[in-house]
Amino acid sequence: MANQSDTRQKLIAKIHIGKVQLGMDDTTYRAMLMRVTSKQSCAKMNEAELARVAQELARLGFGHSLGKTPLRRADATPMMRKIAALLNETGKTWNYAHGIAKKMFGVENVNRLDNDQLHRVVAALQYHAQRQEKETANG
Repeated sequence: MANQSDTRQKLIAKIHIGKVQLGMDDTTYRAMLMRVTSKQSCAKMNEAELARVAQELARLGFGHSLGKTPLRRADATPMMRKIAALLNETGKTWNYAHGIAKKMFGVENVNRLDNDQLHRVVAALQYHAQRQEKETANG
């Protein structure tokens, strides 16, 4: 039973990530849920219905890009490489960097940051890497 619940939670998380990645507002999102399952909330859906919603989001263009470097302008490439290296070093994905951008600047995606903001994201990732090293050393 715990396995079913875990699968259900993962599907709900995937759906919410898809909603954000596709830039759906709440009205559009709920209309899509109604069209696919005749329900307005993921909480009221079973696993099969959640899977249908995830499939619909994939059809609309949602896909995992966790391992890919987001495309950006050429002058930001060195900073993006630095971010990629720090993410790799700490075992994090691009979604972690996107989360930092959202929390620090209210911007959904690292691609949309200016150079000063990119430097601040790098600083945050370096701080996280140092903290992680200390925790590993203290064990």
